[in-house]
Amino acid sequence: MDAFSYLSVLLSIILGLAITQVLQGFRGLMLARSRVRSYWPSIAWAILLLLLDVQVWWAMYDLRFRHEWSFLGFATVLAQTVPLYLLAGLVLPDIGIEGSVDLRTHYYENHRWFFSLLILLLVISIGKEAILNGTLPAPLNLGFQLTFIAGSLFGALSSREWCHKALVPFSTILIIAYIAALFAHLH
Repeated sequence: MDAFSYLSVLLSIILGLAITQVLQGFRGLMLARSRVRSYWPSIAWAILLLLLDVQVWWAMYDLRFRHEWSFLGFATVLAQTVPLYLLAGLVLPDIGIEGSVDLRTHYYENHRWFFSLLILLLVISIGKEAILNGTLPAPLNLGFQLTFIAGSLFGALSSREWCHKALVPFSTILIIAYIAALFAHLH
């Protein structure tokens, strides 16, 4: 077994747990549907997180060509999965057996943490490139990441509903364009 095959197991476990967390949130909403006050940005961000989890797992396949691994390099790659898991835990509430569930209230109680974790994820992604390859990401990649950081900063600092409702389509377009431009095919 080569080094990346060994190291990727832990990465895959954490990403799998993140995906499981979001899917369990959807399951909880389905089971408690009569008690749920829906809020579409929460649902949209949960779907976008599933897409981000899969995109990160997909992009990590390129690391298979790396034969020399240091603990710092692996720790940086591993660190990228941690905010994804934490985001998955924040995006939808834990749903109890009783009581109402208000997705809007949950969203605004957690939006600062949520968008701060998105910023952390992107900063780690930029740092990962610097640590593994000694350079910043390619200009197009860096441009997408910096734009997403700016949008996430806006989301972390603002509590205005129109801002958060505008961030969803903005982020959706940005993530889809990012994947289409940089990660449509495995190399």
